[in-house]
Amino acid sequence: MILLLLAAMLWVGVHIGLSGTALRGVLLRRLGTGGFMAVFSLLSVLAIIALVMAYRHAPYIALFNAPVWLRWLLVLAMLPAFILFVASVTAPNPTAAGQEATLTKQVRGMQRVTRHPMMCAFGIWAAVHIIGNGDAAGLVFFGAFLVTVVAGMPSIDRKLADRDPYGWASLAASTSIVPFGAILAGRNRFVAGEIAWFIPVIGVVAWALTLGAHPHIIGVPAIPN
Repeated sequence: MILLLLAAMLWVGVHIGLSGTALRGVLLRRLGTGGFMAVFSLLSVLAIIALVMAYRHAPYIALFNAPVWLRWLLVLAMLPAFILFVASVTAPNPTAAGQEATLTKQVRGMQRVTRHPMMCAFGIWAAVHIIGNGDAAGLVFFGAFLVTVVAGMPSIDRKLADRDPYGWASLAASTSIVPFGAILAGRNRFVAGEIAWFIPVIGVVAWALTLGAHPHIIGVPAIPN
């Protein structure tokens, strides 16, 4: 369990301490963008390998047991996570790496729902698995990703605000971190027609296939017995 804790700290340290603090600026000035990205990518790969290996060898320590009805809710909760993830990799998003140029463009599609679709997808995934597993190792492993998501989204927002204050002000006024937050607050509206039809279709198919393959790939059934 100690190795898992250390690996989790390394992962969070790389993604929050290295990428989301003033240290990032210092390293960028000294290494340049290419050098920084090379170091960051290498540390990220090493951190995820260490995290996965430590998780696989961590002892099972039960903390709680989710009831069957809650497990079914967790299964359903993964569906929007898949749809958000598909949207994040198939549609322009101003908070995604390399897409900063879209910051001043009109908010459309999934951006109306959340300006961080990929981070929200991983956040849902991590939270679902923490609750569904109910063990100490799962709490540390998936908790590392959840912490990265929760701390990472405001960090990305700050970088965008520093890079383009005017564009950021416009984006922030009509979008939200929490899905549907801006819509519920009356700062935007949901326009289903702006979301490409294949995004929910691929999301549903990927969700269903993952449910079926989960016991064969992960070794644990995702569907409650």
